[in-house]
This record gives sequence, C-alpha cells and structure tokens, in this order.
Amino acid sequence: MTIAPEEDRLNAQIAFAVEIDKLKRVIRRNHLIDGSRRENTAEHSWYVGTLAMVFGEHAPPGTDLQRVVAMLLVHDLVEIDAGDTFIYDPVAVAAQAEVERAAADRIFGLLPGEQGASMRELWAEFEDRTTPEARFAKALDRFAPILANHLNEGGTWPLFKVTATQVKEKVRIIQEGSPTLGAYALELVELSVARGHLPE
Repeated sequence: MTIAPEEDRLNAQIAFAVEIDKLKRVIRRNHLIDGSRRENTAEHSWYVGTLAMVFGEHAPPGTDLQRVVAMLLVHDLVEIDAGDTFIYDPVAVAAQAEVERAAADRIFGLLPGEQGASMRELWAEFEDRTTPEARFAKALDRFAPILANHLNEGGTWPLFKVTATQVKEKVRIIQEGSPTLGAYALELVELSVARGHLPE
C-alpha cells in the first residue's frame, strides 16, 4: 500500500502532537500562585503565552506579539527530554544548552521539514534573545515565577536558599525585554525582602 505524501505529513504532525503531550508530565520547581502544588511546564507555557497578550502594551514598540505568543508556546518543549533546569543551579545551567539543543533537534525533527524548521527557529530565537520579541518573551518567562513566589510568601526561594541578589540578576533579563515589567519585578523583590520572604 502506497502512503500519499499528505498522509505522511499528517502522520508526522500526529506523532509530534502525541510527543508534546509529555510536557504536561514535566514538573517545575515553582508552585502555583496559591501555593497548593508545583506547576507543570505545559501550564507554565500556556500562562506566559497568555501574559504576552495581557502585557503586550509593555513590550517595545513594534513588537510582533503573535510571534511572542508562538515563541512562548514552544520555548519549553525541549524539557520533554531535558527536564526543567532550575535557574539558580549553576551546574545545571552550565549543562543546559547542549542538552536542550539535542532535544530541539529530536522533538522539532518529528514534524514535516519546513514546519519543524520554523518551530525550531522560534525556539532558537527565544534562547538567543537577539530580537525584541525574544527579549520580551524571555522577560515574561522570568517575570512569572517572581510574581508567584512573591505572592506565596517566597514560594521556592526559601526552599532552595535563593537570595535577593540572585533574583535581581534575573530581573535584569526582565528589564531588557520590558523596562516596565522589570521595574515592577524589582519592587516585588524589595517587598519580599522587607517581608522576610527573601534574604538579601
């Protein structure tokens, strides 16, 4: 039996759809804002994608928000293979790039050629942070856990002995993508310190 090219294409897309469902099983260290449980990476991707629409007015003028949303939807698919890298763990962060590149090759490679290449390009753009879209997307990715930790009395910060100095380093990335959100994040850090939820 001969398989038509369009059937081949659909089968590849179905294989990708089945594969990315695994993102729901990747548990992050961050908790939900109410502190009830840890979030999974699929929830995180949905959340920051939605934040791109909500906070779009705080992006640099001319930012393509549709591209930002698309980038945020695919930016963590590599965690299916690589797992969640805790950004305050320097050893894990040092090994992250190589592992995630291999994951991107495999996962986006499941799709038909040009479709996989397009999604992989979005992922690489997010990682490289060379465009306003990527910098804004990265800002939202960093903003979300700071907001959550602030609202649940430090959340994961005390669990992993994270300091205000370490968090402020991440705020710089937020400032690069959105000065408004960066300034707000810095206020959250200072408030968390004042309330005793984050040590200096």
